[in-house]
Amino acid sequence: MKNILLTLACTLSLFAQSKTVFLITDAEGVAGVCRQDQTDPKDAEMRELLTGEINAAVAGFFDGGATEVFVWDGHDGSATLSVLTIDPRARLIMGGLPKNMLMERHYSAVAFVGQHARANTPGGVLAHSYSSLGIQTIRMNGRPVGEIETRTALAGWFNTPVIFLSGDRAAAQQLRDIDPDAETAPVKEGIDNYTCISLSASFARSLIRERARAAMAKTAAIRPYRIEGPVTIEVEYTSRSALTPDAGLQPGAEIVDARTIRYQGANFLEAWQRARL
Repeated sequence: MKNILLTLACTLSLFAQSKTVFLITDAEGVAGVCRQDQTDPKDAEMRELLTGEINAAVAGFFDGGATEVFVWDGHDGSATLSVLTIDPRARLIMGGLPKNMLMERHYSAVAFVGQHARANTPGGVLAHSYSSLGIQTIRMNGRPVGEIETRTALAGWFNTPVIFLSGDRAAAQQLRDIDPDAETAPVKEGIDNYTCISLSASFARSLIRERARAAMAKTAAIRPYRIEGPVTIEVEYTSRSALTPDAGLQPGAEIVDARTIRYQGANFLEAWQRARL
């Protein structure tokens, strides 16, 4: 019996000491990426730039005390990253994720690398919300949102803080607006949607590693971003993705006009799971 209790105590101690990071990647927020053609997942330079920034972040998280880092290749069908070039300490998640994005695993923290700002953001480089071709704008409880806000809220629903973001200045500001204690690494400044002033790759990587280390070291002090009460998510599609007549048949869905649909839920998770994003 004593051996069983000792084993259980050791297991719980190891679990308590575990510090896992779930790193979500994109490409539009990477230093040196400013044009649409650069975002092709098979573009050799973009792959090298993105991988370099991810590996810098992974190194920073381990510098700050992380015990595991999971990296999800979240750009354009999860076809950008390779296990051949990713930091050997990281675990690479490839492919589409379920609606909860594995947040039910209760990571210690969530982070973004290569993140862009939401659609229609002044100074946002390649700014869009989920789909640059299919979605015009997304609103949550009446306010414009993109991947940053919705994924930070999803993490918060599972009591997981978002601790870090690298991307352009506009993206960094959008995270700080809802998560002021998070660390950010702005690697470029947007002039317009397809023009930017970028740091060099080496400088960007150094900055990312430094800020990721700082973020990991203060994880316990960063509060999860939670949205309480009823939630409404409204998606306005582009003309090329206008709604079909049966779009409003899903529970909690209401067609607003030919391109806009509204999803309602008693809480964030219910609204999120109903939304077609």
